[in-house]
Amino acid sequence: MDFHQLEDALGQQLFYRNTRAVVPTEAGRLFAEHARGLGEQFSVARRDLQDRRLEPGGLVRINAPVYFGQRHIAPWLPGLTARYPKMQIALALTDDFIDPHREATDLIFRIGSLPDSSVHARVLGMQHHYLVAAPDYLQRCGTPEKPEDLRHHSTLVYSGSNGPNRWLFRLAEGEWVHYPQTPRLASNNADALLTAALGGMGVVLFPDWMVNEAMGAGRLIQLMPHYSAAIGSSPSPVSAIYPHARHPSLNVRAVIDYFIDVFGTPLYWQR
Repeated sequence: MDFHQLEDALGQQLFYRNTRAVVPTEAGRLFAEHARGLGEQFSVARRDLQDRRLEPGGLVRINAPVYFGQRHIAPWLPGLTARYPKMQIALALTDDFIDPHREATDLIFRIGSLPDSSVHARVLGMQHHYLVAAPDYLQRCGTPEKPEDLRHHSTLVYSGSNGPNRWLFRLAEGEWVHYPQTPRLASNNADALLTAALGGMGVVLFPDWMVNEAMGAGRLIQLMPHYSAAIGSSPSPVSAIYPHARHPSLNVRAVIDYFIDVFGTPLYWQR
């Protein structure tokens, strides 16, 4: 765009022109001041963005399932910000599916299959499910030996936005079989169900990252160990996902690498 086009677009004369000189009008002087300020702001913005290519920093928005985020994300954030002092974290916890292309989120920790190929996913490990109950409950109500026995027991079932979890069991490498439950307690809050199970209210089917600590302490007992248990027939990875982009940010790569380090192989709650 030349000066004549610029003046036409602004509806203002910016310069007085004659054969000897080009002199800015008052409007031209004001426009030049704004343009100079924009140039300086652009230089600052470019410098800040270049700095972020060299060192992680600024705001990183992380989303995770509620209980997983409380137990396995939040406790590690002090170490993350100690490693990257210029980084700030915004942590949102929800059990609902978050679309990273529609929500203002940089990195999402999710568990389960990821059918959407428009996102990148870094698999951190695989989760396993265990059928468990408290010793007090088993002393009062007996121990189920096979899935059919669960009809005589109090079950505690997670029920989220997609409805209640399906309880699937199989022997060895056989077919998964769904055993519908009529729960004594259904809830959309995993922590409430875990508290009820620890209190002896009934039997719960939960992932290892929720129950391994209580199992190790003897507060929950694994049931039917000769059966595999799950809430879906597909493998269930623990993944860090982020929107499809030509240039994933240094922040996203830094956070993923950090959690790969702290989660370890196998995942620390599976050791």
